[in-house]
Amino acid sequence: MNIQIFGKSKCFDTRKAERYFKERRIKYQYIDVLKYGMSRGELNAVKSAVGLDAMIDTQDEDYPMITYLASSEAKLDKLYEDAYLIKTPIVRNGKQATVGYCPEVWKKWE
Repeated sequence: MNIQIFGKSKCFDTRKAERYFKERRIKYQYIDVLKYGMSRGELNAVKSAVGLDAMIDTQDEDYPMITYLASSEAKLDKLYEDAYLIKTPIVRNGKQATVGYCPEVWKKWE
């Protein structure tokens, strides 16, 4: 199992996801999306797994800025440029991915 957690340091669900894997002694790699962002390849892989709409943080105050974009490619570009619009945590296990706190899915990965 090769777990990656893309999150924000102040995100409560990101901390819960880290705690989930720590408690089960499952090694993971944490990437701060605000500091390092996500590559286009990673964004596309997550988009393929969960869909673009699931990746957008609707609770962010700048959410309306992304809703006016017509194409999904333009929205993906905006997520690439402004990582704070990405809903976290994004947990990847190879080609599989989840957005948000999803322990029921992660349990199936063990």
